[in-house]
Amino acid sequence: MATYKEKVGTAVVNYAGDYPGAVEGELWYDSTNKDFKYQYPNVTAAGSWRTGNSLNTARYGLAGAGIYTSALAFGGRDPQTNVTESYDGTTWTEVNDLNTSRAHLGGSGASNTSALAYGGFNIPGNVALTSTESWNGSNWTAVNSLNQKRRFPGANGAATAALCIGGDQDPPRIALVEQWNGSNWTEVGDLNTARSQLASAGTSTAALAFGGASPGGTTGVTESWNGSAWTETTDLNQARQQLAGASYGTSTSTLAFAGNADTAAGPPFSVNAELWNGTNWTEQNNMATNREYLAGAGTATSALAFGGSPTTGATEEWTGAGAPVGAWSTGGNLNTARTTLAGAGTQTAGLAFGGSPIPSVGALTEKYDGTSWTEVSDLNTDRFGLGGAGVQTSAVAAGGESPAGGSSFVTLTETWNGTNWTEASDLSEGKRYIGMAGASNTSVLVFGGQLNPGASVNTESWNGTSWTEVSNLNAAKFFGGSSGTQTSALFYGGALGPVTASNELWNGTNWTEVGDLNTAREGNGGAGADNTTGLSFGGNRPGSVGAITEEWNGAVWTEVADLSTAKKNMGYGGAVSTAWGAGGDTGSNSATTEEWNSASNVVKTLTD
Repeated sequence: MATYKEKVGTAVVNYAGDYPGAVEGELWYDSTNKDFKYQYPNVTAAGSWRTGNSLNTARYGLAGAGIYTSALAFGGRDPQTNVTESYDGTTWTEVNDLNTSRAHLGGSGASNTSALAYGGFNIPGNVALTSTESWNGSNWTAVNSLNQKRRFPGANGAATAALCIGGDQDPPRIALVEQWNGSNWTEVGDLNTARSQLASAGTSTAALAFGGASPGGTTGVTESWNGSAWTETTDLNQARQQLAGASYGTSTSTLAFAGNADTAAGPPFSVNAELWNGTNWTEQNNMATNREYLAGAGTATSALAFGGSPTTGATEEWTGAGAPVGAWSTGGNLNTARTTLAGAGTQTAGLAFGGSPIPSVGALTEKYDGTSWTEVSDLNTDRFGLGGAGVQTSAVAAGGESPAGGSSFVTLTETWNGTNWTEASDLSEGKRYIGMAGASNTSVLVFGGQLNPGASVNTESWNGTSWTEVSNLNAAKFFGGSSGTQTSALFYGGALGPVTASNELWNGTNWTEVGDLNTAREGNGGAGADNTTGLSFGGNRPGSVGAITEEWNGAVWTEVADLSTAKKNMGYGGAVSTAWGAGGDTGSNSATTEEWNSASNVVKTLTD
């Protein structure tokens, strides 16, 4: 029999504890616990919804096309509209309108640059339409019409190969199906069950139609299309009409969500989501918003839901099972426990400086190599509550509170060259607990902070020589998490008097209030390369110290895995996928370091 080394190419590693160098599937021997172990990626076991940025125009009865990062929303009511909006994975942007205002229409397409709109009806009169329009990424163009007028159809496919399924004709509800080849509509095989207000997914030759309103009432009937004929298969678990689906999914893998489960076509509206695996529907985690007459886009693993009735612009984003799960792990301890310190640099090349209590630790500087901290040259002035930004070899320390000449909030700035700190030009105002972002000791932004008394809205930009005042924050605050660069930054959480969840985004010229944290807090840590990504962790929540971690995707914050230990007032730095937080306050001063990795592993022990 072949040995493990002969099969795998390496011998079994003997290691005391969990082996940090193990790759996926590699076996090692834990000599401490006397076990054989291996690891594999930690991923979600179930899908989940999160809130995205809303449509600019709230509406229902609209159509959708595209995928999670490139979608299109068009038409709808109330009032009836021809508005078209494009989604880039973060934000909806208004683009050129449909030529014909309409609601309850069909929509197909692969992206926000290629789509098809067809059918629907005009208000007043509720007259069903046959008109079809093609979208090229800039404009809608009228093309050949449907053979049969209809509203409330199911729709799927691409802009050059689509299906228009069922619907009604003022009434009655119909089973008619038409196939688009890029130039013309052709009638093909009828549904087995006539219905309208249904959803669909797949292509023009392999599709799925599910739910809807049939002559007998609300239905969960599901039918599969093979390019020639429809075959009834397993019903939805919850019969409903006016629902939506991941329209760019496939006939063997898609998602059905929301709608109306009442046979009288009134409330209750549904929040249910169901996943199709080619054979059966399985109930998934519910949506946040009850609604019907919404639109859907995307696939079974990355879907969008937007708009709906009661009239809303709400967008929800679906991520299916199998997504990487981030986790915090313990790194090397600081040599000296402390709180309200500052940080700069990355997870494998970090810098921590200043802190409380002073004067004993207020000037201490330590550098991190990803494993251990080493003491280096001290700051010139003891202080805590200071700000820090930059990298391990080129950083800036600014502001804080110092006992020099009596306790006071200081304007002091020091620059770090990798070896020593040098005093530089002062800030315009003395303050502590400031926000700070920047890439080096020549490119930094300072914002907010606690004055004595009050709070600051001031923003100052550093060029390596002097500070220049630029546009103010919208609201004075201090003690929040901050991240980014001199031209692209975020300031989240903190205190406005009360603890806040507010988040402001800097674009290099102005601050804009954007999506709040889910949990208000102050003394939180932060990480991120720019204003499109961010990580907020720990902090002081009203009533308790928190471990909560939230991730920013440029539009919304989503809760992810908590810190191992609840703490506040850390030194911090790194990227959104590889952040770190050191020191801080857990009820007493801490020396521990925690490291975040957006992809983590699960360690398993072999058992008999």
